[in-house]
Formats: sequence, C-alpha cells, structure tokens
Amino acid sequence: MQNSDQIKRKVREHYGAIVESSSSSSSGCCGSSDGSAGCGCGEVTFAEEYSTLEGYFQDADLKLGCGLPTKFAQIKSGDTVLDLGSGAGNDCFVARSVVGQEGKVIGVDMTEKMIIKARENVSKLGFENIEFRLGEIESLPIESDSIDVVVSNCVLNLVPDKLQAFQETFRVLKNGGHFSISDIVIEGDVPEDLRNDIAAYAACVSGAVEKSKYLELIKTTGFKNVIIQQETETKLPEGYIEKYFSKYGATDDKKMPRILSITVFGEK
Repeated sequence: MQNSDQIKRKVREHYGAIVESSSSSSSGCCGSSDGSAGCGCGEVTFAEEYSTLEGYFQDADLKLGCGLPTKFAQIKSGDTVLDLGSGAGNDCFVARSVVGQEGKVIGVDMTEKMIIKARENVSKLGFENIEFRLGEIESLPIESDSIDVVVSNCVLNLVPDKLQAFQETFRVLKNGGHFSISDIVIEGDVPEDLRNDIAAYAACVSGAVEKSKYLELIKTTGFKNVIIQQETETKLPEGYIEKYFSKYGATDDKKMPRILSITVFGEK
C-alpha cells in the first residue's frame, strides 16, 4: 500500500476534480446524468436523497455521501456541529437548519477546492454561523471540548489513520457530546492487490476496513453507547470483480466481501 502522503494526494486530486466537474457541467457531479463517470465513491454508490431535508441546497450536493448522518445525529437548536470531510457543505447546510441562528456549524475538509466551493455556497446563502476550515481529520483545526455533535458522510474510510481520526473526534467533543457518522465498511476478505490500488482507495473501496474492526476502533477510543443506526449493502462493481476476483474463482455472491454503508452513533 502507498504511504499516507501518497494516499492523501490522490484523494485530494480525486475530489478536486469532482469540484471542477461540478462547476463545468449541469448534468451531474461528474459530467453524466447518473454520476456514472466515477464521482464520490466511484462506482460503489450509496448516495441517499437529500432534497427533501430542510436546509438542503442543491449547489452543495455533489452526491458524495453514503448515508444521511444529519438525519440520525440528534442535533438540537443552539448546538455547535462539526462536519468531518464537509465537501461543498451539503451536511453543514442541513445541520444549520436545525441548530438555527443561535447555533454554529463548522466544516473541515483537506481539499482546498472543496473549501473554496463550500465558502462560495455559504456566501450565496448569506449565513454567518457556518464556517469552513482547511485541515485534516487526523489533526483537526478545532479546539478541544468545543463541539456538541460531530457528523461525517462517507469520509473516514479515506483517512489512512482511522484510530487517530476517532481520537481527534473524541478530543474535540464536549463531555456528553456525540457523533453520527455514515461510512463504508467491509465484511469478508479483500485481495491484497485491491487493497494496494490507490485509485480504488480514493473511490471508497480499498480504504474501508472490516465492520468489526471499525466498531472496535471507536470503542477503543473511549466512546460509549456505540450503536449502528442504519445499515445498507451494495455489491462490488463488475469492473472490480473481474479485475481482482475472477482470477481466484471467487465471483459468486457467497465468496464476495459484503460492502456496507453504516451510520454509527457514539457518545463521549
């Protein structure tokens, strides 16, 4: 597997290209009406419908998610909410509709083009209690014990050091605060050559860890009352199956790993 810096560079390139594509095309975030050109989590698609949620802003919806964490996050009026990997601001604007004028929403993303896009969006809406900061989840530009609720949507699978990411989440949350995170996990074996495919990593596949390990990382960090709020399964795209599994004769459903989107809740 490539080192952490190589992975992050590839992820920045991948999501920076998505921003550019969204700005130049009205037919989908990757230039096709169904997103089939490989946006967000590539051909592994879990994106859920946001348009019915209060606070939804179409310009911020690049179809990159794998759940609806803000729907499950138990956000209250006046809360300070942090979105990890905030992209163009989709979940931030939904969260802002709940926290109201008395609350605050902060989005953090490591892709500069995403931050620029998100700031353009908040400028269009005229909100003064949403802020977007450039930074990495493993080293959040956020004060300790300052956040009521953390949300994240299909992002932590992209972070090389997931334990550090959860430790940072724990650090910034107030005592009694909580998170609701949607992410991709795996059940079953993934071939080593797929794990080493950096393009597949950026497409939310090879960076996903075993579901049991993911939950154990959260509990190891110190979070309590950890529960799965929602779980959805999808199949690997045919391209991945042919490239990485056919040579092992493992192409039937019983031998394939399960690709899951889970929304997880935990309290500090």
